[in-house]
Amino acid sequence: MKDLKYLAAYTIPLATALSIGSRGWLTFSAVLFAFIVIPVIEVIVGKDSINLSKNEVQKKKGNRIFDIMLYLNLPIVFSLLYWSFTNISNIDYSLFELIGLSYSVGILLATNAINVAHELGHRTTLFEKTLSKTLYMPCLYMHFYIEHNYGHHLKVATPEDGATAKYNQTVYSFWVSSVTKQYFDAWKKQKELLSNSGSSFYSFKNDMIWYLIIQSAYLAGVYAVFSYKALVFAVFIGVISFLFLETINYIEHYGLRRFKASSGRYERVQEIHSWNSNHSIGRIVLYELTRHSDHHYKASKKYQILDCFEKSPELPFGYPSSIILSLFPPLWFRAINPLVPEKMKSKQKL
Repeated sequence: MKDLKYLAAYTIPLATALSIGSRGWLTFSAVLFAFIVIPVIEVIVGKDSINLSKNEVQKKKGNRIFDIMLYLNLPIVFSLLYWSFTNISNIDYSLFELIGLSYSVGILLATNAINVAHELGHRTTLFEKTLSKTLYMPCLYMHFYIEHNYGHHLKVATPEDGATAKYNQTVYSFWVSSVTKQYFDAWKKQKELLSNSGSSFYSFKNDMIWYLIIQSAYLAGVYAVFSYKALVFAVFIGVISFLFLETINYIEHYGLRRFKASSGRYERVQEIHSWNSNHSIGRIVLYELTRHSDHHYKASKKYQILDCFEKSPELPFGYPSSIILSLFPPLWFRAINPLVPEKMKSKQKL
């Protein structure tokens, strides 16, 4: 039964379904669940820093149920998108309800689309990679597949990484710098990959061009099948979803830095270069994304067997609470800055 604990990740889609099927303040159901209910439960349940034994790792590593629970997010997410587009096109919502519905569906995309796409994007099979890119599509962030896998994991905790927030950088400044730098870095990385394979920029192998075509076709399809209102809604929820992603990037690596050795190369990525959170509920709902240090230590390691390390810096709150806190920079700096290693602070400039 313990293997089924990750079914709790479907509570976000359930809360989103309530949002889509409701009017009034209930359109905010997913927002309230993610940022009020989950943090309260996390305080009650507490943390779990126990790692699996070697026997448990071997057993869980090959258990297909963990993969299937990821795959099921694809039909769930797109079914809820279809329902929301239909309602947006046919129901006269108030501005208050539109805001609630937009943020609720945006949270769905951030958690059960982008987060799942991130996990599947590190897999080796064509099937799982395709699922990953498909889940990035409604988030309008398909380029993240290239930049995250071929850029962020190599450059994390260095000034060259757009997804690593500087010490004393606000989340709002980070949104601008991370979104823009990661997008342009994805194009640079694509050109490099094409060059290494001997392909031209206008080759069919240029995934960045395909991403532009696919995402444009997706938005055109929303307009053609549903309405102009649905198109605007699709764009808005996509932006909300990737800003939530960037907020998670912000809290995962804020202020942490790798140093250069005498050779001029950066030190290897270690357990100290990501913020962790062992709050039990957030771990389950986000498919262990909160055990981020081990993910960076070995990106191919499946979510169900990730470990936590004593050396890793730990967020004082779970991910949902940390996201809220980051939106208030003075409070964020007051809570987190004292936890950033002193030697890392002295090496950073804004």
